[in-house]
Parts: sequence; structure tokens; C-alpha cells
Amino acid sequence: MSDLEDQTVPEKNRRPAKPLPNTAKEVEALVRRQKKQLRKAWAEGYLTAITSMLKPGDLALDCGANMGVVTARLAATGADVIAYEPDPFAFATLVEKFGALPNVTLVNAAVGVGSGTVRLMRADNFGANPEGASVRSTILDGGLRIDAGNSVEVPLLDFPGLVREKVAARGEIAFVKMDIEGAELDILEVMHREGLFAQVRALVAETHERKFKDLRERYKALRAAVAESYPTGRVNLDWI
Repeated sequence: MSDLEDQTVPEKNRRPAKPLPNTAKEVEALVRRQKKQLRKAWAEGYLTAITSMLKPGDLALDCGANMGVVTARLAATGADVIAYEPDPFAFATLVEKFGALPNVTLVNAAVGVGSGTVRLMRADNFGANPEGASVRSTILDGGLRIDAGNSVEVPLLDFPGLVREKVAARGEIAFVKMDIEGAELDILEVMHREGLFAQVRALVAETHERKFKDLRERYKALRAAVAESYPTGRVNLDWI
């Protein structure tokens, strides 16, 4: 008997083949899912590489820390980690997980361009599933499936200013992760315009073109400008 025959799965144990997509909409949805899976795989590999290089004395900023999945990976390296999270519900979880760690600083605030206070709006299913929905809380008007009536006032910190401040104190920032539901666009435009990416060893950001249709041309222009100036390993706008 050949090796191939040896490995043949009996017909009764075979899983039925999934039907192929037969409409343009189904094909488009399948392509989106595959791209998302590839981005997730890339993000996991990239984060593993980043955490293998971080060391005590380095500074990492987790913007939009939510439940602290990335914060935990960064903190385990011994690097100094500042986790910014505006949603009070998610922030309470961060305090439970990391409040006793000496190398983690937790900041209950949104980051953006400018400072003061801002309205944080929650997803329309926040009441039913606050842990799952808190990841979609945003300070930007017009997002898909956002309930503007369910909002809280939170502090707003000027992120480009924070970058300049930290670089002046420490020489550089080792790593920035940014997942802040649309507010990243203003920040990234300012950072590119003012040359602040050069002060960060590596930065990843999730952009939210699909949630904010009116901003798509600005996102497109930003992507082109960043790609022309920096390798994807230095500044990457496809974080998950």
C-alpha cells in the first residue's frame, strides 16, 4: 500500500466541502476575511519580533489598550509601558490586571490632536456586551454602529506633544501601538508632517477607513505618503 493510500481519510469521516461563493458579494466577503486573517497572522508575528527586542529601559506606548492583550505582552519584556485607554469600563480591567506592575503606567484618557475633554461614544451593543463592544468606543463622530446617545466625557491628551515630551526625556520611543477607532488619522497626519515617526523605532496603527467613509481619501493620501517615506517594518498602518 502506498503512503498516499495510507493517509487517505475514509469517506464516512470526510468533512463535506464548503460551497464556493457564487456571487460577487460573497466573493468580496471571502476576500475580506482572508485579508483580515493574513493581517492577524502578520500582527502576531510582528508583535513577537517586537517583544523579543524590547528590554528594560525601553519605552512602549499602547494607545487604545482596551482589555490589555498587547499591554501584557509589552509589559512582560520589562520595558516601561504606558497604556492609554479612555473607556472607563475597559480601564477598570486594566487596573485589575496591571495596577500593581511597576513598569506599567495606566492613563484613563483618549489620545488625539489637542487637549481638553472629549465625548467618547460607545457601540450600539455596549449595554448587552460591554467587554466585547468597548473596543469600538470612539471620539470621532459618524462611525458605523455607534450610539452617540451613549457617551461619556473623557480627558483628551495631545499625542504629538506626548511624543515630543517623551523623546526629549528619553531620546526615543521604542514602540507605539495605536488602535483608537478613527482618531488615529489626525495624529498620524501630524506625526508625518512634523517628522515624528523618525523619533519612534517602530509604530503600528489600525486604520478605520471602513467605519468612516468620508475620511477615505485622507487615509489613502496618508498611506501613500507613509509608504514613500518609511518601510512597513518601521511604520505600518495595517495593524489587524
